[in-house]
Amino acid sequence: MLIGILLILTWLVLLIRYPAKALPISAAALIGLLLVGAWMYWLDQREKRQLAHLELRIAFAPERCPADRPLALDLKNGARAPLQELRWDVAAYRPGDTVNLARNLYDAPRYRGPGELLPGDSWQDCLPLPTLRAGYRAATLEYRAERIQGSFAN
Repeated sequence: MLIGILLILTWLVLLIRYPAKALPISAAALIGLLLVGAWMYWLDQREKRQLAHLELRIAFAPERCPADRPLALDLKNGARAPLQELRWDVAAYRPGDTVNLARNLYDAPRYRGPGELLPGDSWQDCLPLPTLRAGYRAATLEYRAERIQGSFAN
């Protein structure tokens, strides 16, 4: 922090004392920072658009899945690029309610995708239940994927 303040003060002194030399260098550095920032923003928006094309459905399905992993997951890659990595959290809600009943504890299950999933391909799996608040039955809740993070091949 102190070094950053000293660098800014040094830059201001140089800008005031030698404006003819410091101004072009400062302008070039500012343009470079703006270009890097714009590029990072574009990459982030591209990833968000690709994640929006994923169809991820989670349902309580003890008849389809083993007892220790009763949540059925159906994932379809509707993006134009292959999905390389996917992570998410599972939230549980009473129908029509907005309060997440899943407790996000340190030892809660970690949910990850299939690895590489080509465009148009689907993947099914069974997931463990998140830790639920006391007093709620798993069969009466709706499950949703939240905080989805992923990466796609270029």
